[in-house]
Amino acid sequence: MNGALRIALLTYRGNPRCGGQGVYVRHLSRELVELGHHVEVFSGPPYPELDPGVRLTEVPGLDLFAEPNPFRRPDFRELRRLPDWVEYLVMRRGGFPEPLAFSLRAAWRLFRRRGEFDVVHDNQGLGYGLLASRIPTLATVHHPIAIDRDLSLAAGNAGVQRWYGFLGMQHRVARRLRAVVTVSDASRVAVAEHMGVTAEVVSLSADTRVFRSRNEIAKVPGRIVTTASADEPLKGLAHLLTALPKLGPVELVVVGKLKAGGETAKLIARLEAPVRFVSGIADEELAELIAGAEIACVPSLFEGFSLPAIEAMACGTPLVVTSGGALPEVVGDAAIVVPPGDPDALATALNRLLDDPGLRKRLAVAGIARAATMSWRRTAEETVGHYRRLLGQEQGAFVC
Repeated sequence: MNGALRIALLTYRGNPRCGGQGVYVRHLSRELVELGHHVEVFSGPPYPELDPGVRLTEVPGLDLFAEPNPFRRPDFRELRRLPDWVEYLVMRRGGFPEPLAFSLRAAWRLFRRRGEFDVVHDNQGLGYGLLASRIPTLATVHHPIAIDRDLSLAAGNAGVQRWYGFLGMQHRVARRLRAVVTVSDASRVAVAEHMGVTAEVVSLSADTRVFRSRNEIAKVPGRIVTTASADEPLKGLAHLLTALPKLGPVELVVVGKLKAGGETAKLIARLEAPVRFVSGIADEELAELIAGAEIACVPSLFEGFSLPAIEAMACGTPLVVTSGGALPEVVGDAAIVVPPGDPDALATALNRLLDDPGLRKRLAVAGIARAATMSWRRTAEETVGHYRRLLGQEQGAFVC
């Protein structure tokens, strides 16, 4: 029980450039291997970037939302098994099928190889297939996706109700598992409220080998950097854009993709805002971009943790964040914190930082110190502790 564990780490999407979940899988799997455990990542497309020593098992799906042909109609010959039909038919009805379809595909592989793993660790997929693996199972919930749905509905996107139809499944599956972890106290409270589940907290970190203070990189005057899915209300980008006309001469660099013809593109055109989008860049380029910015901003309405915030702190870039979700507990006293959804408050805080080099320096020093207290190694060690508690409770029984 105290030796090396054989871990199947599941993620229905694994690419680190598709959001924080891919970053989580990469760094957690690396640190678990460095602790002496055996890790095999099961991932749907787009597939993750993994470090040496971590095995990848690709779990191909129909990939119906991939560019350049999202919402494509698959050829009939692609619909060979039940998960293929599930993925296609749920998509045709306006839903998001990947968590369920991936879980069915992964469950079949795990069932056939159930003697090869001690524990299954699911990364926020929570599909029904998890209940058939017959291997003790733990899940990470970064934050309840019901929050995303509710914010989208509040923004007037009535059509998203079907898209989020998978949430009922996720809540039911989470309540059947013996172990659920989350990434912050704010998420722990939200998981209990939205999902009816008691979760334990294992916080995250930045990859400080890459995200670090770089004195050789000069700050670009007036540059503000943020990370956001352009048309996702949760990320609060619209409020930051609305704040821009209240600032002096600045350039906003958004790490993300602008959806042509979307609400964000229309808002930028109306405001004639000085905005540049970048996407698909390597971690080193991202770290250099953050290090060269005068300010980093996280305007989210809710964050389960916020890797962009801790990455900015590690780079020594002063921060303005909202009080949405876990952001205050992540940044501590190393940022200016304003209410979420308030463009005037964002503008006031950003102007204050732009006008005060001494405050920028103090926040940069505080951010570096705070980021140094967190590590992916500690995340892995605490996660292993939860694996061992799960296995000690189970004593050979199954989570199903």
